Amino acid sequence: MNILQTEDTICAIATAQGGAIGTIRVSGPEAITLTDRVFKPVSGKPLAERAPYTLTFGHILTPEGEIIDEVLVSLFRAPHSYTGQDSTEISCHGSSYILQQVMQLLIRQGCRAAGPGEYTQRAFLNGKMDLSQAEAVADLIASTSAATHRMAMNQMRGGFSRELAVLRDKLLHLTSLMELELDFSDHEELEFADRSELEDIARQIEQVIHHLVDTFSVGNALKNGVPVAIVGETNAGKSTLLNALLNEERAIVSDIHGTTRDVIEDTMNLGGITFRFIDTAGIRETTDTIESLGIERSFQKLDQANIVLWVIDATCAEEQYRQLADKILPRCEGKHLVIVLNKADLLSSADMDTAASKDAQFDRLKVALPDLPEDACVLSLSAKQKEGLSQLQKQLVDFAALPDLSQNDVVVSNIRHYEALSRALEAIHRVQDGLAMQLSGDLVSQDLRECLYHLGEIVGGTIETDEVLGNIFKHFCIGK
Repeated sequence: MNILQTEDTICAIATAQGGAIGTIRVSGPEAITLTDRVFKPVSGKPLAERAPYTLTFGHILTPEGEIIDEVLVSLFRAPHSYTGQDSTEISCHGSSYILQQVMQLLIRQGCRAAGPGEYTQRAFLNGKMDLSQAEAVADLIASTSAATHRMAMNQMRGGFSRELAVLRDKLLHLTSLMELELDFSDHEELEFADRSELEDIARQIEQVIHHLVDTFSVGNALKNGVPVAIVGETNAGKSTLLNALLNEERAIVSDIHGTTRDVIEDTMNLGGITFRFIDTAGIRETTDTIESLGIERSFQKLDQANIVLWVIDATCAEEQYRQLADKILPRCEGKHLVIVLNKADLLSSADMDTAASKDAQFDRLKVALPDLPEDACVLSLSAKQKEGLSQLQKQLVDFAALPDLSQNDVVVSNIRHYEALSRALEAIHRVQDGLAMQLSGDLVSQDLRECLYHLGEIVGGTIETDEVLGNIFKHFCIGK
């Protein structure tokens, strides 16, 4: 899709199949004229002579006069429409045959079938919303929880944009002071701002950008799910645990070692929080090339996780712990670690007497394994029998500790925004360093301009290429 083809008139089915009502959106310079060619009102004037924001009842007709359907047509005139262009929305019965017939009639009259996200892209190009608001439309459609809905709604309503606008104003003020200093550098008697004031403004800017960058961990977890890596030796019961948590046979379970050779991911909602569980290949010494690649990916997923479930066979817990402690524990620093003593149903009655409670198990392991992290949580369960899962689920919710968000909270959840903010943060850090070291104003100004550029990337002020915009909008659904 070429983003410069905004003078085409486009059409698309904007509703999912299977509903009682279907909607076709038409937008572009000839949207009203082309709709008039296939639509005949039951009474009154054609659409071109009607006022905007009105509904008109009538029929969709073939060139031969055959009625395709009875419909309602909504009318919008530029610039007061979603795309900023003349637009119509045809509401007809939800039959896929009817919808396709209407689409074909419109295309024969001169419309072009819209590409993914082309309506929202036109809204951006016509100044109806900035790029961060446009991206929030896709997030709003994809929202699966109250938290993700609130994040997307806040961004679409311009909450994030307003935060960036305040930052931009402060940066422009700081830049103007620096530029004035440069312009009148030969007049030593003039002073527009001392360095302490400039440093104070730079510090305020840095704090806001730093805060926005820090919110990404929460925003990403809310949007994509809190990543939970399930690791451990082969046949410790990792896949059985995943299946038990999801309550479905998601992973193959077998007594054969090394069955799971690649990561398996799936999500579930616990306590209003989405968790992304990642079942990894069993960690062991192996000469099998494919299994070795799977084990390498296990460590990669462990590094990316917020929570680590280290599954250990309870019947040989101390042995398995010692074998993998030096491989797993160093990678768990800064993460929440849950040691899951699985297969508790296989423990002898004598063992159950001494290790029936979490506290007793923890104390026994702590004595036997002095390098057990102080903040590690130890739980006993039977994934096969689905016993003890509720305690694990509660622990996961406690570890997630995601805040309750209101629609006014600004949280970064888009990786593109996070990367742009991170680059802006690096630039403002250089500004602070330059001011502290009394560098010349031209050097500091360059870093200020770079900070402004990266903030502009987020809202679209500096994005001009077809390739970049096309990449952003290609993941939208057609009709939006």
